[in-house]
Amino acid sequence: MSPKIAACIFVLGVLGLFFLDRDRKTRTSKALWLPVVWIFIAGSRPVSFWLQMAPQESYSPYVDGSPLDRAAWTAMVAVGLAVLVSRGRQVGSFLRANWAILWFFFYCVISILWSDFPEVAFKRWIKALGDLVMVLIVLTDLDPIAAIKRLLARIAFLLVPLSILLIKYFPELGRTFAAWSWTPVYVGATTNKNALGMVALMLGLGSLWRFLQALRAEESDERAGPLIAHGIVLAMVAWTFVTAGSMTSLACFIMTASLMVATSLSVFARKTGVVHFLVITVLCVSFSALFLNMGASLLTDMGRDPTLTGRTEIWNQVLALATNPLLGTGFESFWLGDRLQRIWSIWWWHPNEAHNGYIEVYLNLGWIGVGLLSMVIVTGYRDVVTALRRDPQVGSLRLAYLVTAVVYNFTEAAFKEINLVWIFFLLAVAAVPKVLAPPIDPPLGIEDPDGFFEPDLAANHVVVAGLTEDA
Repeated sequence: MSPKIAACIFVLGVLGLFFLDRDRKTRTSKALWLPVVWIFIAGSRPVSFWLQMAPQESYSPYVDGSPLDRAAWTAMVAVGLAVLVSRGRQVGSFLRANWAILWFFFYCVISILWSDFPEVAFKRWIKALGDLVMVLIVLTDLDPIAAIKRLLARIAFLLVPLSILLIKYFPELGRTFAAWSWTPVYVGATTNKNALGMVALMLGLGSLWRFLQALRAEESDERAGPLIAHGIVLAMVAWTFVTAGSMTSLACFIMTASLMVATSLSVFARKTGVVHFLVITVLCVSFSALFLNMGASLLTDMGRDPTLTGRTEIWNQVLALATNPLLGTGFESFWLGDRLQRIWSIWWWHPNEAHNGYIEVYLNLGWIGVGLLSMVIVTGYRDVVTALRRDPQVGSLRLAYLVTAVVYNFTEAAFKEINLVWIFFLLAVAAVPKVLAPPIDPPLGIEDPDGFFEPDLAANHVVVAGLTEDA
């Protein structure tokens, strides 16, 4: 099949998926497309890469960055903030309910003061703030649950099929070659195989959640279309896992998908002790296999050596370069300057992360940052368990994304800006308060209640119980 014909089939197939998953009974804001674009770029490639204008890999781009990408991210953050200003009442309630997340972001911006590269750190913090802005846009929509459904569907319908199209029919974009061996490495719409595995992991969990919901739908017209659409996406995700060979993502998907299926059942979800047991089991199995040398044979069977492909050596080296255990080097500042050049002189493949999210946070933010992140995880887990008792179907998705983030960061640094795991982690741990406001008429001059900006209609919705926490 020629690439042009394949591209046409891709477009028709994507349109078909959107048609099958349509739901005319729910309404979401047009502003929801902004997080879709943000997460699509975060999960694939920066704008400069798509336009073939990315700078060559060197030390300089890590300091200067791409002006085109910076302009794109800044524009989206500015528009996102404008949307949130129009939803001021809801946003204020949301921020008060999520004090742990606010403290973490506040400490991140304060840490710029002792960074060796404060300007670079501030630019990166703006992008991190953009992640939170996009999560806020989703969770302050007219119907947060419907917004989450459409967010996950839109990204999955676009990004997963696109990756397969590029791998099979546009190899100059969808494949690279391993150094020395020159064996093909499949990257799809992303920049490396681990990123492709991450896309399959996070979007696969979302489609599995939608598939399970469709199975339990009482009305037949709510079942067939979503079942077919998300069943197709799950088949694509399975193909992607096999093709990419990202065993970390595959192992996470198997464990957290099993957890999602179990906790989506009321018989398990409403028994807190059972939920704790399931979560602890997943964490202990992962931790033991990776760090207690209890799973050396398992790692070997999965095609990985017990040193996790050199990760343990990197951990030892970067920890030796940590100069301030309490405060860290400043937000996203460790992999800059002399430290980066020293590490690159040792490793020919030029790592730019610690391949462990907790070590990465320690290097940049010190023990204080690790403590604040732990607070976000603990408070988020408490809220998720509460949500499970109220609505197991929604709570199971939140729990799956939270546990995925905790486990995934054992071997990858994903607690960082513009990262799918981090964005969906924030989406999972954020507590959505019920806005108790009397109904009011929309202001004069507002003719499109589903327009891009919804200052009053959005401020008066009632949050579905599964995502609700009292402020």
